[in-house]
Amino acid sequence: MTYVAWLSLPNIYTAEGMARLDFDIVNIDMQHGLIDYSDAVPMVQAIKAAGNTPFARVPWNEPGIIGKMLDAGAKGIIIPMVNTVAEAEAAVAACRYAPAGARSFGPTMAATGDPQYYDTANDQVACIPMIETTEALENLDAILAVPGIDAVYVGPADLSITLGLRPGTDNSGSFDDALKKIVDGCKKHGVTPGIHASAALAKKRRDGGFQMITISSDRGAMAQG
Repeated sequence: MTYVAWLSLPNIYTAEGMARLDFDIVNIDMQHGLIDYSDAVPMVQAIKAAGNTPFARVPWNEPGIIGKMLDAGAKGIIIPMVNTVAEAEAAVAACRYAPAGARSFGPTMAATGDPQYYDTANDQVACIPMIETTEALENLDAILAVPGIDAVYVGPADLSITLGLRPGTDNSGSFDDALKKIVDGCKKHGVTPGIHASAALAKKRRDGGFQMITISSDRGAMAQG
């Protein structure tokens, strides 16, 4: 079981603080968070300095920013709104060096102190498309069959919206059916199922078969005092 902390605020102090807690991964949210590239680079360094594993959710499925975050030292990339096989293949290509992909070589920060980075990067970097629309559900089996996908990550709010529900809905049969379909598909293809959640929802999501669960965030920790 992998537990994730979520960062939305551009602050290296909170990044390091969250990284020193008992999480397996600390993710930098560059899509909906307030974090741009110049903020994210020192946050990656702070997370690594604390002995934790930095991931990044990039703003979009675009190879430039995916490559830059990998070069900065991110160990996993969460890619939003991956709805088709072609989009899944593009995500994998951006995360992998040839012949497995098309990532450009220049690991400015990632290779610091790691002379074997090139030899190990394709195996050590996680490519994680987001499944968060009905279109992605329709194409789920084919998406999960794309070589190089390590995990998928469910965006519950966007998934709810495309199912005709309000964001945050957690008591709908159609939503529960969608989550089950994702978990079952991941089991079939040997892909790790992940989901955005909370501490309150963690047990329910774990019991539902999810193996990578976001359970806390910097904003949430501040709100709780």
